[in-house]
Amino acid sequence: MELAVVGEDQFVTGFRLAGIKKVYEIKDDSELEGKVNEIIDDSDVGILVMNSDDFNKLPETLRENLSESVEPTLVTLGGTSQSSNIRDKIKQAVGVDLWK
Repeated sequence: MELAVVGEDQFVTGFRLAGIKKVYEIKDDSELEGKVNEIIDDSDVGILVMNSDDFNKLPETLRENLSESVEPTLVTLGGTSQSSNIRDKIKQAVGVDLWK
């Protein structure tokens, strides 16, 4: 399973420098939904990381599907809205609370 990151240049640069291979830079909002759907269809992706503000720009049905998805598991970071609780996401994906 691989980690995929999607977002604007400022958001994805650090992940690219950290050696993440599946980094998708979005130039404008019109590309976002198509790229997210492409990542969802990629069976190699286990975790999708994106900015909270970008997540909120997605259509409601896609947001709901991503929020409930186990594979890939969505992790949102940054932005002006509340970020995902990574502990809850790992528990959802693995089925066990690893911190207990």
